[in-house]
Amino acid sequence: MRALAPVLIAGSAAIFMLLGLIHLGYTFNGSKLLPRDRDLRARMQEVSPVITRETTMWKAWVGFNASHSYSLILFGAVYGYLAVAHGDFLFQSVFLLALGLILLFGYVFLAKRYFFRIPLLGVLLATVLYALALVVRWA
Repeated sequence: MRALAPVLIAGSAAIFMLLGLIHLGYTFNGSKLLPRDRDLRARMQEVSPVITRETTMWKAWVGFNASHSYSLILFGAVYGYLAVAHGDFLFQSVFLLALGLILLFGYVFLAKRYFFRIPLLGVLLATVLYALALVVRWA
């Protein structure tokens, strides 16, 4: 049963990587992340945030979406790699295991509060797989 734990974490990581890659694709291609209101997009391309005039709300929107994607991809890559190639190291590190779980719970909160059903379901599934890996490892 203990051998199943790395597979579960790799599955969790794969879900996050897939979500990140899809989101990154939507950030730079197509209309999925564009406002439905064309006037709003035009205003976002003209207006700067209070913090600086060196960017626009539109550029910040694109940057935030891309950096969000990068963090999902990074989690997927790092935890997937560690689970598959260095499972013993990963499961001996309370820090890494706790950090991963905290990050996943953080994404559950964000997805429930700010996202929509499909990302919420993906994040919940990834979190359940990860938590199940911890239970299986120490059961």
